Amino acid sequence: MKKLDTEILVGVFLVLGFASIAYLSVKLGNLSIFGEEGYVVTADFNKTGGLKKGALIEIAGVEIGKVKAVSLDKDTYQARVAMLIKPTVKIQEDAIASVKTKGLLGEKYVQISPGGSSTLVSSGGKLRETESAVDIEELISKYAFGEVK
Repeated sequence: MKKLDTEILVGVFLVLGFASIAYLSVKLGNLSIFGEEGYVVTADFNKTGGLKKGALIEIAGVEIGKVKAVSLDKDTYQARVAMLIKPTVKIQEDAIASVKTKGLLGEKYVQISPGGSSTLVSSGGKLRETESAVDIEELISKYAFGEVK
């Protein structure tokens, strides 16, 4: 009887341990098991500078969504970024989307500067005003070879 109790305790301990590891993996990895809610807005950029799927989208430093996909538009040869925006956040049609870097060499994210229009972007809509990522290597090479005035 005592051996059976010990085996049951060990089994319960192992199940709780595996459940804890699974929970931490989902939380720390920022994974979503059941999908995310929101609406999709796209924007075209000349350069994304290494922007990846899952990157943050911010307004005034507050997270409002994540990058859903980064692809190449075959007609214009621009980077098309699909952004999943939280349903509680409304974006004006004249808002500006910019690719920024956290810190000097940090991760890339999309910053949206709100516009003044009363017309809002609907699901599947497109932000027309964009600012591409600043390429640090290009700036350094211009400075090194005297092309900066």
